[in-house]
Amino acid sequence: MSKAEVVCCARVPGPGRQRMQEVRTVSTMTAALLGLGDWLAGLGVTRVVMEATSDYWRAPFYLLEDRFEAWLVNAHDVKHLPGRPKTDRLDAVWLCKVAERQMLRPSFVPPPLRFSQRIGRSAVVRTRAAATMAPMR
Repeated sequence: MSKAEVVCCARVPGPGRQRMQEVRTVSTMTAALLGLGDWLAGLGVTRVVMEATSDYWRAPFYLLEDRFEAWLVNAHDVKHLPGRPKTDRLDAVWLCKVAERQMLRPSFVPPPLRFSQRIGRSAVVRTRAAATMAPMR
């Protein structure tokens, strides 16, 4: 996961006892992330696991959490598992496999602060408006 794109691996049951696996790279723009959600839902995916990378996880996480069981895993926990590859594509496949084997645990993710930010902004606007209307002494 980076600022510009997300590499996603989906592993679902295939024919027999095999697993079907597909990897896609999508933009982090809202429309592309919603399309990613549609693709995952179409495959029957129920859980989405992503590694916490700076603040880049926020947009994909908050857009996908309403449709899937979304797990954000600590990069420190992921880093210490053996066999971690170096490319984003192989890393996505590897993360998918270790999540499938229950080798990870989700981190606590606070709810989005959109509502409290709106309240804070409106309070600042009211304070500025009141300050401009106050008589000068």
